[in-house]
Amino acid sequence: MNSWKTSQWTFGLLGCLSACQSTTTVETSIQSTLNRLQHEDRTNAILAIVPDALEQVRKLDGKDSNQPLYGQAVVIKDNIHLKGMATTAGSLALTNNVASKDAPVVARLRNAGAIIVGKTNLSEWANFRSTSSSSGWSSVGGLTTNPFDPFCTACGSSSGSGAAVGSGLVQIALGTETDGSVTCPAAMCGIVGLKPTVGLLPAEGVVPISSSQDTVGPMTTTVLLAAHTMDAMVLNRADTYASSLSRDALQDLRVGVLRQHDPQPNSPEAKIYQRALEILEEQGAILVDIEDIPGLGRIQRLEWNLLLREFKREINLYLDSTPPEVESRTLAEVMAFNRANAEKAMPHFDQEIFELSEQTSPSDDPSLDTLARQLKRLAGPEGIDALLQQANCEILVAPTFGRPWKIDLENGDSFEGSSCTTLPAVSGYPHLTVPMGLADGLPLGLSFIGTAFSESTLLAAGFAFEQARID
Repeated sequence: MNSWKTSQWTFGLLGCLSACQSTTTVETSIQSTLNRLQHEDRTNAILAIVPDALEQVRKLDGKDSNQPLYGQAVVIKDNIHLKGMATTAGSLALTNNVASKDAPVVARLRNAGAIIVGKTNLSEWANFRSTSSSSGWSSVGGLTTNPFDPFCTACGSSSGSGAAVGSGLVQIALGTETDGSVTCPAAMCGIVGLKPTVGLLPAEGVVPISSSQDTVGPMTTTVLLAAHTMDAMVLNRADTYASSLSRDALQDLRVGVLRQHDPQPNSPEAKIYQRALEILEEQGAILVDIEDIPGLGRIQRLEWNLLLREFKREINLYLDSTPPEVESRTLAEVMAFNRANAEKAMPHFDQEIFELSEQTSPSDDPSLDTLARQLKRLAGPEGIDALLQQANCEILVAPTFGRPWKIDLENGDSFEGSSCTTLPAVSGYPHLTVPMGLADGLPLGLSFIGTAFSESTLLAAGFAFEQARID
């Protein structure tokens, strides 16, 4: 266990001894969870254990036990603010970035009865520092590994959240996604992950990359828990996400199959994917092949330009708002910190993305707002929406990613297989991944993609698939 986690745990244990004298069912459960986080974290998923978990349990007294997450242990990715604890984004430059209040999404979880028990490791700066980075590594937390194979990646950037749920430490975690950072680690850790529509959840209190694409999302053991977590975080809905779940949701549902993302023929991945498609059909889905995704390469190139430019703007605004104890208050100063502390901050890879981002200018053509609107149109109305309309379908499916690859800290990530994350990421549309099986012992996820604010439809379809596969 790293010293960061140990120091947080020691303080918390001393503060909670009196609470342990008289236990309730929830208190016993949370104490067991704390013990797992401390002693059974074989993937190095947990960055810090909260000091007040049992105090949170005591505050449940008098609250409605029918709340969606009442007494449920939740861990939070360490680029999300948790009051009284540092939000590091995995960077040594932010170890003094102690949050004065919870991010709104965290506050909503607490209001729904959740017990926040820890913060999870992540790919440093949410995988936006170097083109040769290794997912799951940060200078604060070290390397998070895959629950199914310690020599394989957990993907990223929500590596610790995926591994914490996938290894059984907790059933619910929060991650964040700009492009693939919830759905890839969820798929590769064998769990459920939902990237909601951008803007559905508040982004305040989250270390940013892109205001156009950033969102918080639940990572859970089941679709039902993902729905409950969304019900806790999305306010003022007439109905609940959980109430939309049905084993019959696939009956007569027209589903577009994105054949551009098919695995290699005759591979173990192809056999698992084919079986997943068969399950969809067995549950009444009408599958429609979609052979091509026009303009995908162009969207990916423009996205890279957008992210470099938005990151510089967003991170400078964020750093300027951090507590006075944070000495690195601009991207340029973070880069200087990394150079001055290269042995600890950059032992495996450099900061090429930071350097490219720093070189961008508000005067670059086209304007940032124009580029953002163009990309939203290409990936949304002219992308996902057009594919759905042309095929007369309600949702799209594809393999989320290939299988987890071997970790190589010196050479970085070596992606295997195709990824379907770009269109939903750039459009800001929702994207759900649900486990579909193991290829040579390594998990694969099936993606469900829809138009804006179609989370209920995706969760219902994912639930029906999940239940049929379990049967």
